[in-house]
Amino acid sequence: MGSNTVPTELLEVREKIDAIDRKLLELLAERFALTHQAGLLKANLELEAVDTVRKAQKLANLRALCEEYELNPDFVTVLFTSIMEEVVRNHRRLQEL
Repeated sequence: MGSNTVPTELLEVREKIDAIDRKLLELLAERFALTHQAGLLKANLELEAVDTVRKAQKLANLRALCEEYELNPDFVTVLFTSIMEEVVRNHRRLQEL
């Protein structure tokens, strides 16, 4: 098989992966829209940008779900920690306004 020839079956799988990636981005955008609302509420109520108890509970719940979905809990923890850190940065920006 030449380097420019990609089997149809592989192309089909890649198309499905691309569709899932788009859905993941849509869900991430939806999640950030909701966390923006939460950030506005926190700013208006003069609450801290980060809730360490909520963060710990959330990560523990996600780790527990990993078994059901056969996902690596360490990977999921890193992924969601990164997402949460971005949310906190956004919340802190809202508090500065």
